[in-house]
Amino acid sequence: MRAADEPELLGILRGEYDHIRKRLRGMAMISRGIVPNLVLSRRAVERMLLAASQYVADETGEAMVGFVVDDATPEGKPTIYVLDTISPDETAVRRSHTFQQGDALQDEVIWWLQENWHYHRHQHRGTALLPERFDVPLRYLGDWHKQPGSMIQPSHGDLMTALAWLDDDESGLDFLLVPIVTTGHTAVVGASDVDVNYFHQPMTDGTDMRVDWWYIHRDVRVFQPVSPEIVAPETLPQMMKYGWHVVLADRLTSEHYALEDDGLLVRTLFYECDGEVPLEFCFIAIRQGASSFMLLVTQHDYPQSPPRAYHAPFVAGIDLMDPVATFETLWAIAEPIVEPADWSWSPEKYLLDFVVAIEIEAGLREPERISIPVIDDIPGGRPTDGASAASAGRQPKKPANEAEAIEHE
Repeated sequence: MRAADEPELLGILRGEYDHIRKRLRGMAMISRGIVPNLVLSRRAVERMLLAASQYVADETGEAMVGFVVDDATPEGKPTIYVLDTISPDETAVRRSHTFQQGDALQDEVIWWLQENWHYHRHQHRGTALLPERFDVPLRYLGDWHKQPGSMIQPSHGDLMTALAWLDDDESGLDFLLVPIVTTGHTAVVGASDVDVNYFHQPMTDGTDMRVDWWYIHRDVRVFQPVSPEIVAPETLPQMMKYGWHVVLADRLTSEHYALEDDGLLVRTLFYECDGEVPLEFCFIAIRQGASSFMLLVTQHDYPQSPPRAYHAPFVAGIDLMDPVATFETLWAIAEPIVEPADWSWSPEKYLLDFVVAIEIEAGLREPERISIPVIDDIPGGRPTDGASAASAGRQPKKPANEAEAIEHE
C-alpha cells in the first residue's frame, strides 16, 4: 500500500474505533439502566405550553431540535439539549384522540436551522461565540405530543412509530425523545426535590400542563423515563430566525413563477453571502441567449428588507442542476448592480419588478407604455390615443343634460 494512502486508512480505522467505543459504552449504560442527561431551554417549554393552550380539546405536537454532547469519560453520560420546537404546517390533523404531523414544513425548517448552525460553527470555531462543547451538529431529537386525559405514557402506537423510525437506516437515528403532554392537572405549588421524569407548568385556566419525558434507544426498544432540567435560553446557543422562504412559502412560489413567466430560467438556493448567519436566500436568473447571469440576494426578513442584485458573466461548463456550485462560481466573479435612480423598494413589490427596473435602466427592455383612451366628440367616432386627442386640441363633449345624452346616443 502506498504511503499516501495511510492517512485515509487511519481515518477509517479511527472512525470504526469511535463507533465501536460508543456502541460498547451505550450497551454498558443500557445494562445498568442508565439514560442520558436532559437539558431543556425555557424557550422550548414555553412553546410547548403555547401550543397545548391553543388546542385544549385536541391532540397536538411539535418536532424538537437540539444537540447531543458526548462525555468522553468511561462513566460519563451524554447530555441531550432541547433548544427549540417546530410547529407543523396547516396540513396537520388534530382531533380529540388523533394527531398527525403536517407535510414538509418541519423538514424545511430543520434543514434551514441545520445549515445556519453549520456555517456558524465553521465561522466561529475556537472563539467565545462557540463554546467548545457545543461544536456539534444540530439534529432532530424527536416529537412531543399532547394526549387526552391522564395518558402520561407513550401508547403502543407511539412505540411502533418510534421503532419504525429507529429501524429505518436512512433516518440515521439511534434514539428518540418522546415527551407526553397532558393538561388539566391540579396546580402544583413549589418544586419537588425528588428526581422525576416530569414537570408542571401553570396554564391560564388555573390548571397545570404536565410534561412526562421518555427516551427510547434503538438497542433497548422500550421507553425509559429521563429526568429533565430546565435552564434559561441565554445559557444555550440561540437558533436562527426562520427564513422568509419557509414562512412565506406562497410568496416564494409567486416570485418563482413571475420570473419564469417573464422568460427567465431560475434556480434557487441559500448561501452565505456576507460572512454571517442567517444565510441569504438567493436566485440565479438568466435569459436565453444572454451573456450574463443575474444573481438576486434576499435577507431572511425579505420582503421587509430590499433585495440586492449582481451580474456575473456567462461561464461555460457550469451545471444549473447544481445551483450551489453554480452560485459559488458566479458569486466569485459577480459585480453589484447599481439600483436605478428612480427605483425604490416596498414590501408590496416583487423581484420581477426589480428585474424590470434594472433592465429598463440598462436599455435591455422598453418601459411599458400606458395608453389612455379618450372618446372623440365626433358622432360615430372611435376611441383614440389620449396623447393624439390632446395634441389636436379636442376634448370629449359633455352632454348638456340627460335628454341630450340620450339623443346623442
